[in-house]
Amino acid sequence: MNTSLIITTYNRPEALELVLLSALKQTVMPDQIIIADDGSEEKTAELIQKFIDLNKIPIIHSWQEDRGFRLSRSRNLAVSKSRDEYLIFIDGDMLLHKDFVKDHLKYAKKGSFIQGNRSLITEDFTNKMILNKNLKIPSRLSKNLSNKINSFRAPLFTRIISLFKNMRRRGIRTCNFSIFRQDLIEVNGFNEDFKKWGQEDSELVERLYNLGIYRRNIKFSALQYHLYHKEGKSNKDNLLILRRAIEKKLIRCANGLDKHLSKNA
Repeated sequence: MNTSLIITTYNRPEALELVLLSALKQTVMPDQIIIADDGSEEKTAELIQKFIDLNKIPIIHSWQEDRGFRLSRSRNLAVSKSRDEYLIFIDGDMLLHKDFVKDHLKYAKKGSFIQGNRSLITEDFTNKMILNKNLKIPSRLSKNLSNKINSFRAPLFTRIISLFKNMRRRGIRTCNFSIFRQDLIEVNGFNEDFKKWGQEDSELVERLYNLGIYRRNIKFSALQYHLYHKEGKSNKDNLLILRRAIEKKLIRCANGLDKHLSKNA
C-alpha cells in the first residue's frame, strides 16, 4: 500500500533534522515524505534540501507563506501533493521508533483511522539531543522520559486493543495519526477556519465519526518520542468551531481540502 509520511513543521529545523533522521531509519519506508511547512524561514528550506540531495526516497517541501497559525491549511496543502493511498501524520518534533511506519500499515483498515501514543522527553534532555544530533532515547528508568508506559512496544497487546471499536474523544492528536486518503477527502480534510492552536484535531475526528469512520488505538505499537516544547492554550473561537461540528453532526467542513485538490489535480 503506497504511503506518504506527512510531517508538520514551523521554524524548528534543529528538531526537524532529528525527526527526519528517525524517519529515514524505518524498517518499512514510506513511499514519500512530505514536509507540511507553515511558513518557516530559510534555515528549514536549506535543511530539507540537504535531505533531498542525500536520500533516494522522495521528499517534498510543501511550504506556504507565514500568515500566522495556519496548520490546517498546511496539512491540506501537503495532502493535495500526495497521490498515495494511505497517509501517516506526525509533528516535526516527534522521534519515531524504527517500526513506526510498519506498525501503522499493519493496522490500517478501511472504515477507521489510527490513533497512536507518545512518550515525552524533558527539556534538558531534548536540548542535549539536539546539540549532539543524538537519536538515543532516554531510558524508561530515567527521569528524562515521562508517559513511560507509551514507550513499551508489545505487539500482542496492540493486536487485542486494536480489535475494539473506539469512539472516545479524549486523547485525539494528529501527531501520531494515520488514515486512508479517500476518507480524509470525504470529510474535506482539516478545517482551515482554525486560526489558533487547539481543537483542530478533535474537530476533524468529530466529522470522521459522523461519517462512520471510527478510531482504532494501537497502544504499545507505533512508538513515538516527543521532543520538549511549550504547548499552546485553547481558545473560545476554536471551541465554538468544534461545538458546531458536534451539534450539527457535520461531515464536511466548508473551508477545507477541496480547493487544494483542484489546484493540484
